[in-house]
Amino acid sequence: MDEIIISKVRVKILQLFLSSSENLFHVREIVRRVDEEINAVRRELARMEKYGLLSSEWRANRRLYRFRKEYIYFPELLAMVVKSAGIGGDIIKNKVKLGKIKYAMLAKRFVNNEPSGAEDVDILIVGQIILPELQVVVADEQAKREREINYSFMDEAEFNFRVKRRDPFILRVLIQPKIMLIGDEADFLSGVIL
Repeated sequence: MDEIIISKVRVKILQLFLSSSENLFHVREIVRRVDEEINAVRRELARMEKYGLLSSEWRANRRLYRFRKEYIYFPELLAMVVKSAGIGGDIIKNKVKLGKIKYAMLAKRFVNNEPSGAEDVDILIVGQIILPELQVVVADEQAKREREINYSFMDEAEFNFRVKRRDPFILRVLIQPKIMLIGDEADFLSGVIL
């Protein structure tokens, strides 16, 4: 994101709003979390509110900010943040150490910090995976989130076999709303007629 958005303060603010389970932030809380000067943060918040990314409201003499999910580029910004921060960013940064990954995806439910059921998959990775490296990345994120992450991995042959056989597990994973970290979603879904 740093390559596309020039303001590092704006990048940090976007990452805070789009990767946090909280949805309302006071200016001082934002300053503390992004570790930037208060005037720079206020300037960026004003710009972001002017362009419709944020909305604000007053509560008990405090101005609170929230990211507007109705913002026209919300899905794209969310995908960018997911690919640059948290476990999504870690998977992309450690792609070579993790093996030869053909596809990696995160469930939108997981990205939005919504609870997952026992049969839900938060992360699916397809390719030749080095399991101990993947377990380290997942364990780090589990410690940060203080909850278990449901993840699954398989090689490309098994994935293709299960797609052709219309395996209920794979179909459920494929049709859920997702953000692709690695690989093209159209290729990922090819061979599946829903």
